[in-house]
Amino acid sequence: MLATGSVLKNIPEALEGEQFQDLLRGQGFRVERIVSQGYCSPQGFWYQQVESEWVLVIEGAAKLLFEDGTVHAMTRGDYVLIPAGVRHRVEWTDPAHPTVWLAIHFPTSS
Repeated sequence: MLATGSVLKNIPEALEGEQFQDLLRGQGFRVERIVSQGYCSPQGFWYQQVESEWVLVIEGAAKLLFEDGTVHAMTRGDYVLIPAGVRHRVEWTDPAHPTVWLAIHFPTSS
């Protein structure tokens, strides 16, 4: 059976925080759509994941802040690979338009 859809449809008109939707799961990986608008991580909060994460901005704009002080500004088409264990946070997303992300989580290969 075919599984079809669009990551750009059914975008919420009003968001509080971020919306996460798993699109695909397999052995050792997960693909999710994230939608955010005017969102930033809570003060003092850091993501620090046990898996690596590849993130692509499909629509919108965002800034990620890494613990070492690096700010990575992202717009449509930009991606970043965040290795497992690297502390990071969402510093800003466009308050005027939804930011649609595609994230792939996977174990770090040895």
